[in-house]
Parts: sequence; C-alpha cells; structure tokens
Amino acid sequence: SLEHPIHSRQVRAIGRFQTRNTFAAMPPVKFDDISKTAAEVLNDDFKTSGYEFKAKQKTSWDGSVVTSTIDLFPQKSDVKTPAKLTWKLPTPLKATGFSIDKLEMDKGGKFKLEASSDKVYPKLKVDAKSDLTDPAKIVAGCTYSGFPGTLLKFETTPLNPQAFTAEVTQIAGEATLGAKFGLSNITAPDLGARFSRGPFFSSLMVKEKLKAITAHASYQVMPELRCAATADYGGKKSGQFGFGLAYDVIKGTKLKLKVQHDQTICASVKHDVAKGFTVLAGAKFDNQKKD
Repeated sequence: SLEHPIHSRQVRAIGRFQTRNTFAAMPPVKFDDISKTAAEVLNDDFKTSGYEFKAKQKTSWDGSVVTSTIDLFPQKSDVKTPAKLTWKLPTPLKATGFSIDKLEMDKGGKFKLEASSDKVYPKLKVDAKSDLTDPAKIVAGCTYSGFPGTLLKFETTPLNPQAFTAEVTQIAGEATLGAKFGLSNITAPDLGARFSRGPFFSSLMVKEKLKAITAHASYQVMPELRCAATADYGGKKSGQFGFGLAYDVIKGTKLKLKVQHDQTICASVKHDVAKGFTVLAGAKFDNQKKD
C-alpha cells in the first residue's frame, strides 16, 4: 500500500518532537563525565602487570554491599596480597534519610568516605566526602536536576569556602554543553561539549584557562567492538595521543588494547568468573625500552 505524503511528514515531525522531548527529559552527564563514553575505552579496566581479583557481595545487613579488590604478585612490594575493601550502605543503621555510597580502606590503611542524600528537596542531591583524618579535606556539595535538560553542581570545603567549584551542563539536541569554574578561573572557565549520534561519539574539553584542548572520539563498529582515540593540544599534556579498542570476546570476557604516543602498548583482559567475582589481568610493552 502507498503511504500518504502528508501523513508521512506528520509521523516524521512527531518522531523528531518526541526525540527532542526525550533528550530534554534526560538529565545531562556531569562535567567530568562529558568524555566518558570514549575515555572509558582508553582508561577503564587497564592493568599493566599482574592480576586483580574483585569480589562483590550483597549482604543481609540492610542491603549493604562489600567489594574486595586484591592484587596478586605485586612488584616491588613487601605485601604479597595487598587488598582494598569497599562498603556501600544504602540504609546505614536502618536510616532512610541518607546513604553511605562508599566507605573504603586501601592497602595502606587510608580511608575514603562518601555519603549522600536525595531526601532534602525534590531533584536535589547533597553529598559529602572525607578521608576520616583531616577535617580540612572534607568536601560538601549539592547537585540539582530540577530544570529540564540541565544539571547544576556545586562543591566546596566547609573550612575554606572560597575553594569551591561550580558547574553546569545542558543538553542541546544530540549535544551536551558544559562549563566548570572556581575562584581561580572564574573569568576563564573549563568548557566542554559532546556529540553523539548512532554509533559515533565525540567530545572536546578546553581547560587550563582555555590553553589546553583534549579531544575524544569513539565508534561502535559492532555490538561487541568499540574503538576510541584521544589527542591533546596545548597545556601540560600537549602532543599526547592514544588509540584503543574494547572487544567482547565472549559473554563475560572483555579484551582491551591501547597504543599511546610514547610507543607503549597495553593489553588487558577482564573475565567474569561468577556473578560478583571478576578477574583482571594485563601487560604493558614499551617499544622504546624493548621491555
């Protein structure tokens, strides 16, 4: 049967309207996550030597989750099995007004605490971070997503309120725009933009008072294969670049490869042994040092 041209145009117009509304209804990413889609291919789950075992287990204690991360056969270390323990307490001591998102102790005995609450005001999330040692390092902040397609975030240290950072990200169709600043760069804030359409993703970040530019791009070749690249111009990392790929070999097993500007090649394999239990192994080859 033939489709009426007027009806076809109406359907396409409704589709575009619904797409725009979908983008507007979705909260944008945080400023530091603008490049995440491509950056995670190049940075996440890369281990350059040895093996890492990670076990995540949900307990019956108010839904708490415990994650144990153990490095086996570490180099240049007296501790043969250094471990990091992380707890997540959604309702600590049955309190529903806030949650402990992370309580972490690393192999050196150092702590990290992150707590938050979204019960204060609709679309508002307040959070706090601490190393449980130095009160001067306590960070408090809030994130507000009450405006359609917009995310506002503010952080500061209570003992030094002038050391604040503020950011805003805004969805504009298939793009996301963002800015982040503190007192030191309030006249030249960090800027960011990302664009995504189908399998293609790209982002651009301008930092260091508009002197450093970092570009990322990624492409989903097939459901199991994603490629990514990055390059820096200006600033402290000027001239650095890298290429990488992530490939799902089979369900539960992912292979990652990366080549960097300094002629180093990194490879990593992550395998899900069972639900909540993963093994991560990797290696690094320096072509200049032949090591």
